[in-house]
Amino acid sequence: MRVGVVLAAGFLAGCVGQSESTEPVSGRALYDANCVACHGAGGKGDGPAADGLATRPADLTGISARNGGVFPMAPVMTTINGYFRADDAVMPHFGDLLAGNTVLFDTGDGIPTPTPEGLVALAEYLRGIQG
Repeated sequence: MRVGVVLAAGFLAGCVGQSESTEPVSGRALYDANCVACHGAGGKGDGPAADGLATRPADLTGISARNGGVFPMAPVMTTINGYFRADDAVMPHFGDLLAGNTVLFDTGDGIPTPTPEGLVALAEYLRGIQG
């Protein structure tokens, strides 16, 4: 049994990529580069490309308010990543863009999971702009 735990720990450690840079990934920089055009600088859904879209971009500052005052980290991350969205969704899938180094991250279920560092940084940035 102990061997299984050691092997599992070794496997998880191998899944977590080591950052080649000492600079942390900036959620704000990722937001500015990938989200501002549609969601706007303040996250209100009023970016310069918003008027040309069939569906108005979400007001990202109200995610917690729309969820009973709780920021739903796992659903937000899957929306950004594109993992659980229909192929015809207006918002692009960012999974490939955010791939790379991983960190162990607990989305609230008590299970640290190897997660792309950029995805964590962007979701944490969105948590920080809640109204």
